Amino acid sequence: MTATGIDSWYHEKESAWLYRKVAAAEPDPAKAELFLKLAAAAEEQAAKWQLAAQRAAPAESPAARVFVPAIRARIVAWLLSRFEPRSLRPVLAAMKLRGLSVYSTPGGVAGGHAMPTTLAEVGARHRSAFGGGLRAAVFGVNDGLVSNISLVLGVAGAGIRSGYVLTSGVAGLLAGALSMAAGEYISVRSQREMYEYQIALEREELAEYPEEEAEELALIYQARGVGLAQARAVSQALLQNPQHALDVLAREELGLNPDDLGSPWQAASTSFVAFATGAAVPLLPFLLGLTGTRALLAATGITLAALFTVGLGLSLFTGRDALRSAVRMVLIGGGAGAVSFGVGRLLGVAIG
Repeated sequence: MTATGIDSWYHEKESAWLYRKVAAAEPDPAKAELFLKLAAAAEEQAAKWQLAAQRAAPAESPAARVFVPAIRARIVAWLLSRFEPRSLRPVLAAMKLRGLSVYSTPGGVAGGHAMPTTLAEVGARHRSAFGGGLRAAVFGVNDGLVSNISLVLGVAGAGIRSGYVLTSGVAGLLAGALSMAAGEYISVRSQREMYEYQIALEREELAEYPEEEAEELALIYQARGVGLAQARAVSQALLQNPQHALDVLAREELGLNPDDLGSPWQAASTSFVAFATGAAVPLLPFLLGLTGTRALLAATGITLAALFTVGLGLSLFTGRDALRSAVRMVLIGGGAGAVSFGVGRLLGVAIG
């Protein structure tokens, strides 16, 4: 048997093993039943790979093999014994398990999702909204504000002249913005590669086992409260168009939106601009020519005002009282700056 065949047999066996672990940890009986059925489907796929191997090369087939879960699978199983599957969705997705889109529906499956009748309806809830990018930008600005005012006050507290304070602030802006951009690029790029790999596997399985893929999709719809016969009819209809079949399966089995995997460069540039914008605020008085105590007081004042505004903006996403959110942000940012100034003063005295 080829290495690909052995890998496929092992992958199906491991998936079946993990599906049973998910089912055992799932408190919702409907979802637990879905994962048990997916486990049975994976076992059937493994049996088909085993039969094909016996026919092609009896001596090399996995017929006599004993499945032993890999260390990574054992770690996931251990996590499932301590946490609900919903909270481990990213981990389960990385293990290439299907049916995770049932965790995209708030409130469980009691009422079920309305059955999709067109591709536009399938997986519509997975599409990201503008609010997600806006929230990330607000947090980026906040990080820049707090980190750079702390740096500026820390350096100024040590008794350093205004020119050097400005130089330190610019260096902090660039270092922080580049670090944030690099981190976002790596994070989004890695996530995108994982998603692309999962979709590629789905494409291969769709080409080899279209009927089995349709059945698995039907089981997902059944877990949402739809009759199995109707679920099978809809899943078969959705998979009739090869152009749309992969899109449907990626959305419903993997919980992914192929059209919205995220751009690493966009994430990096957005993060850079957001952090730099926030970090530039404490530097404005120095750039305008103010020096000494006047510059520090002005930098502190406009930064606290900016933090107050950011706190108001964050209340749009947290649902908390706007004034309370703004005051809390001012206290946190102001506290960080005060501590930095105090530490800088102590170091300045000790060194000087």
